[in-house]
Amino acid sequence: MKFRNLLILTGCQLISATGAIIMVTLGGIIGSQLATDPTLATLPVSIMVLCVAATTIPATVLMRKIGRKFGFALASISAVLSSLLAGLALYQQSFFVFILAGAVFGINMAFTQQYRYAAAESVDPKYSPRAISFVLLGAIGGAIVGPEIVKFGQYAIPDVQFLGSLLAVSVLYVVQAFLFLALGPMHGEDETLIDEPQRPLREIVSQPVFIVAVLGGMTAYGVMTFIMTATPLSMHVHDGFNLEVTAQVIRSHVLGMYVPSLVSGILIERIGVTRLMAIGAFGLIAACAIGLQGQSYMHYLYALILLGVGWNFLYVGGTTLVTRTYRLSERFRAQAVNEFCVFGMSALASLLAGTIIYFYGWFTLIVVPFPLLVLILVGLYYIRKDPLVGVTRPVAAQSA
Repeated sequence: MKFRNLLILTGCQLISATGAIIMVTLGGIIGSQLATDPTLATLPVSIMVLCVAATTIPATVLMRKIGRKFGFALASISAVLSSLLAGLALYQQSFFVFILAGAVFGINMAFTQQYRYAAAESVDPKYSPRAISFVLLGAIGGAIVGPEIVKFGQYAIPDVQFLGSLLAVSVLYVVQAFLFLALGPMHGEDETLIDEPQRPLREIVSQPVFIVAVLGGMTAYGVMTFIMTATPLSMHVHDGFNLEVTAQVIRSHVLGMYVPSLVSGILIERIGVTRLMAIGAFGLIAACAIGLQGQSYMHYLYALILLGVGWNFLYVGGTTLVTRTYRLSERFRAQAVNEFCVFGMSALASLLAGTIIYFYGWFTLIVVPFPLLVLILVGLYYIRKDPLVGVTRPVAAQSA
């Protein structure tokens, strides 16, 4: 395994997770302070997620032309710009500039989501589940560092609340840009793949395993984004919990998202990818069930932790399953379709979250994900015996 690449990607994942946690934690809160219409409080976060979906295809095209490490480094610079714009928005009390900051941060996140593919391409195919889950472990550090930066940066600059937090994040992303430049080569970044036959995109995306893998990612990210985006708004603005308590719940949620990465790659090898994805779907169902029981601190805490665990198993499993459906020469096109679908769903979920929590409340919001969770369980049952589910080597080698 190419440990240098994995270590760099893990460190960069820590920084990206720190920035994302801060943007999600503060997005709705700052939005509610700057927006004249309370239903638009989560709009900056929604625009951010929408830009993730809109940028996924351009991001894969760019990395195909200039390589992953330079694409990632440029994305880090966009995150620096976003953090500075968010700080300017606070200084000028401009909701429009804050929306623009969210949009630019979304561009960065479109590249961030590709770390897991870079990890898979840095190791032998049979180790890809472990590599994907290993890199995601970096976000555990983000779960610790992010809330601390929010807390200590909140009044670091007395005249502008949270400005210190945003400036600290911009420094971290400068460091990240330099880390990416040290990445080594990955599978597929050589001339030997130029003549490798490529199937039509329609043939790739029509595979039942590809469809279910993408649906798994859509369900994982859609449900998680839908509930997580609404949680700070519901807790802090509607239920009156203070910022520190709200940040603790978000931190616990993020730990729930990434701590399972210690075992998720191994579990895929032991029990199979579809079983792990099914466990993840049931975890999300359990999170919603707890959320329906009440709105106390403990209800929020347990629901958000389970939301994170369910996301991890379903998302890591879905990513692993996607990598088994394409040849290396087809990877950018297949990955672009997956990312667009996953983050298109995430954007829709984020857009709906603020409106539903405002007009219909927490309990209605929690009920909405159930049909999608049932659908992915049906899909997983349908493909459980498909030969691609058990593939542990590139499709190109499999078909040769």
